[in-house]
Amino acid sequence: MKNYIESLLVERAGYERRGLKDRVKAVDAALREVGFDHKYMSEPEIETAAIEPVVERAVIKPAKKRKA
Repeated sequence: MKNYIESLLVERAGYERRGLKDRVKAVDAALREVGFDHKYMSEPEIETAAIEPVVERAVIKPAKKRKA
């Protein structure tokens, strides 16, 4: 039973990361059927801004062309 609950929690985390709210609710219902209740399942949804990190790229800029 413990492995089943852990697998449902991993599945729920994956759906949550991908933003699939309907599937998260379905997994929450399956967890409740098994008798597992967690604080994350009862919290209201909070939207946060997704900030993409600045990625450095190693790019060599072409040399400036000389004017004749």
